[in-house]
Amino acid sequence: MERSQKAQFIQEFSDKLSRAKLAIVTDYKGVDVNTLVEFRKGLTKTSGTDFRVVKNTLALRALEGTEFAGLSEHLVGTNAVLLGYEDVVESAKAIAEFAKANKDFIALKGGSMEGKPLTAEQIKALAELPTKEVMQAMLLGVLNAPARNFVSLLANVNRQIVNVLSAYKDKLEEQG
Repeated sequence: MERSQKAQFIQEFSDKLSRAKLAIVTDYKGVDVNTLVEFRKGLTKTSGTDFRVVKNTLALRALEGTEFAGLSEHLVGTNAVLLGYEDVVESAKAIAEFAKANKDFIALKGGSMEGKPLTAEQIKALAELPTKEVMQAMLLGVLNAPARNFVSLLANVNRQIVNVLSAYKDKLEEQG
């Protein structure tokens, strides 16, 4: 790689890091190129996520001065970096599923989400969270619960009045 290509890579990777919300470093020993290409194609279609094999020295330079600078400790050996730009849960799910399907070749080393370091276990926990749409539906259900309970309470009061009046009517009919 020529010096100009290296400088271009560092600039492009720095730009991507500045837009990313999530970065995950993986070890990718032994994965064939076709598997990586298919994984990358699937990522760009669905989750606004980028997966790139990086050269450690260039990645270290790109990480300098960013909120992901803490990832430098993971850049030992063969590495690929996943960058999530939109939904961090979806990005984490994608890499966790890929790592699980290729467990002999892919290992999660660590990551960073909006400047906070993540361990491999935390990345797996993040991947287990429900999707954004499911969480929004759950929140909507929680927000609707007090109104639904209030309407049910009001309907119950009317039902009780009708039951009391019906019982009083039955009592009068028995006496009369």
